[in-house]
Amino acid sequence: MLEPIKENWRILLLVLVVVGSTVTLFGPGFGPEPAPGENASEARQGITNLQYGLDLAGGTRVRAPLSGYTATDVAFGGDTPGTVAEAVAAELDNASVRNVGVVPEEGAVEVTEPSVTESQFRAAMDASGYEYGDIREGVTQETRDETMEVIQGKINEAGLSGGSVQQVQSITGEYFILVEVPGQGRQEVIDLLEERGTVRIDIAYPDGNGTAVQEGALIQDDFEEIGTAAQSDRGTGAYVPVTVRNTAENGQSPAHSFQDAVAQRGFQDAYQTQADRCGYNPETGDIEVVNGDRNPCLLLVVDGEVVNSFGMDPGLADSMAAGSWADTGNFRLTTGEFAEAQTISLNLRAGALPADLDISGEGTSSSISASQGENFRTYSLIIGVLSVFAVSGMVFLRYREPRVALPMIVTALTEVYALLGFAALLGYPLELAVIAGFIAVVGTGVDDLVIIADEVMSEGDVNSRKVFDSRFRRAFWVIGAAAATTIIAMSPLMVLSLGDLSGFAIFTVLGVLVGVLITRPAYGDILRRLLTVR
Repeated sequence: MLEPIKENWRILLLVLVVVGSTVTLFGPGFGPEPAPGENASEARQGITNLQYGLDLAGGTRVRAPLSGYTATDVAFGGDTPGTVAEAVAAELDNASVRNVGVVPEEGAVEVTEPSVTESQFRAAMDASGYEYGDIREGVTQETRDETMEVIQGKINEAGLSGGSVQQVQSITGEYFILVEVPGQGRQEVIDLLEERGTVRIDIAYPDGNGTAVQEGALIQDDFEEIGTAAQSDRGTGAYVPVTVRNTAENGQSPAHSFQDAVAQRGFQDAYQTQADRCGYNPETGDIEVVNGDRNPCLLLVVDGEVVNSFGMDPGLADSMAAGSWADTGNFRLTTGEFAEAQTISLNLRAGALPADLDISGEGTSSSISASQGENFRTYSLIIGVLSVFAVSGMVFLRYREPRVALPMIVTALTEVYALLGFAALLGYPLELAVIAGFIAVVGTGVDDLVIIADEVMSEGDVNSRKVFDSRFRRAFWVIGAAAATTIIAMSPLMVLSLGDLSGFAIFTVLGVLVGVLITRPAYGDILRRLLTVR
């Protein structure tokens, strides 16, 4: 009973691939993730689960570098990042500590203020006394990663399904941020990128049996510096360093006002040990009892929604009560997980990018209307159908035997169908470059199948399975060598951040792997059953 399965397992594997592709293409659980406020049916761009990129759906593409300069191979001399940032910022007339970033892991110092020139930054680095290797245009990898995370958050919050952001690199080595948003016009996308939310820190405190909130104890403009998330140097956990302005413009400085508010709400009495905790419940808006007390809390509020709540270190509470904290305005928002600290850092910025996108300078933006995208989809389908007919005609003219040509055509189309299933499973948007990859797969696939058929039939009739297997193995060595060459040639395009070319390379390599591992052996089994008695 197991003998037929053993002999035809490659064909069964091909059938399973077709079934799996059908499920991922049409199954309800494999569609694109709906954006907030959108149901699953609205997220689908047709009867299938396929997603289309800008070329085939319409939308806007923005490709721009981040403004700034970076000093590389910096010798920090044991100074902390905060000390280095303050020293460099002090030498810049048109930048503050907020605009200077220090990344010890990369040995780099960056400035993200667009008005600072390269010569000014170089002079500031020289004056600060830190040795460095060179000054290059652009920002650090950490800033690029943070920028992409902020932009993706903006896209998700706006409910724009299919939007994506990635880092790409030009052939000259310059890094760009590539943002693609289907179904949106150019100005809408630029406005989204430049939009900034509102952030403030409120104080929630017990008021009798209830809870009162002092809103706006700190507002967005009160922050002089919002640091990046870092692992705690006091054991487990992570934190976000924050500096509040301690210079007064009209009346009291923000640091002194915040210090007075904290002292007034009794933080010093509430937080006397490290075991004291904030018990704020965001669902009810009340402070709950923790360790027998209802303690006041700091609330991080973004666009009117409480996203985090914090207690206070006893030492910090004491310094605020004593009136000495405002001299520096530094404190840490601590949390148990590094990922949560990263989220807090992003929330404090309220959608502000850590560096400006230079859209009007070296950046480019393009927009494709929805009607154009629909036309491209139609033309792509027509070209695909014509290609199938052209290949089918040539194959029939070459062999004039339906039992050889028909399985060859069906097998080649199965490869394309499997790739569509992969695209739906991965949620990879189809672009014109990906369609070009499909066409390349069809071309190489039919070439390989022709090699198999010619090698098997070139030396006369195949009268036994042993003869067929010998000829098929010779053909498969040629196919395997060609596949390896294709994969090696395409690998750089897959690894390098080259935009649309990556999609072309990815699906070409996937098609080659599907062909070598699944469809070519299956075609060999089909051909063996048709041409041999045993």
